[in-house]
Amino acid sequence: MPTRRGSFKLFTLAGIGVYVHWLWFLVAVYSIQFRTHEYSSLGWNVAEYLALFLIVLIHEFGHQLACRSVGGQTHDIILWPLGGVAYVTPPQRPGAQLWSIAAGPLVNVVLVPVLTVLLVLAGGHLSITTPEPNEVALFLNNVWFINFVLLVFNMMPVYPLDGGQILRSLLWFVFGRANSLFAASIIGLFGVAGLVLLAILVRSIWLGIMAAFILMNCWSGLKQARALARVAKLPRRDGFACPSCKTRPPLGELWRCGHCGQPFDTFLTQGVCPHCGTHFQATQCLDCGSSAPFAAWNPSGAESARNP
Repeated sequence: MPTRRGSFKLFTLAGIGVYVHWLWFLVAVYSIQFRTHEYSSLGWNVAEYLALFLIVLIHEFGHQLACRSVGGQTHDIILWPLGGVAYVTPPQRPGAQLWSIAAGPLVNVVLVPVLTVLLVLAGGHLSITTPEPNEVALFLNNVWFINFVLLVFNMMPVYPLDGGQILRSLLWFVFGRANSLFAASIIGLFGVAGLVLLAILVRSIWLGIMAAFILMNCWSGLKQARALARVAKLPRRDGFACPSCKTRPPLGELWRCGHCGQPFDTFLTQGVCPHCGTHFQATQCLDCGSSAPFAAWNPSGAESARNP
């Protein structure tokens, strides 16, 4: 996944930093220069690529704002050649995950009628083959199809695309957290095979790169699912409960010191690494992923792990 390394910060909006990876600029120059010249001026090609940039950006803001609405944490948005990534940490509940993911494609759904009205007002009509009456209409027609293709591609039930993550969230209601991630990752591997075949048939290097990206994420999802399943089966410690998900922490040396790298049981040592003496003010919940001060792990209302 893209990170801040190699990325340029554009601006901050609503406390969310927006970054663009340097590879995005190379792809932008290539796409603008070598795109089929449908317009009389190269400026229209630039405007079309900037429209793609804007569509992807507001799609990612859809994820961010939806995550905030369910009490999750929002971080950066990074745009790179394969699209955009909204770094969000929604609460580890299937409903919260579902809304945080679905809000992105919903932005593209809303854009469909908006762009359609603008196209009609410009005197044009949706068409792939029939020429538009003017360049404004041609531009809006192309942007309409860009948005639609992004929507359809994102909704493919292939993890980690939005469609795959929506499928995972729906499966979570029935099969639990770990099993739903395992199933979505396996389905994603079949999607990778389909993308590789399509990339060969149409001779598209971009589809091949996307297939490799999806493959790495599916493999990571399988490993995470196995780890979640192991944690869910562990015995639980009495007297403590996560302030976010109310589950009791598992027993064992499952936390790793960020200073010396040694594993230890943070609840047995009151947040102090027994190997190097480093004291940690916050403790991460292995079930929901949230971190909270050690004193906030209130024992009242402790439950066994939910949604394993």
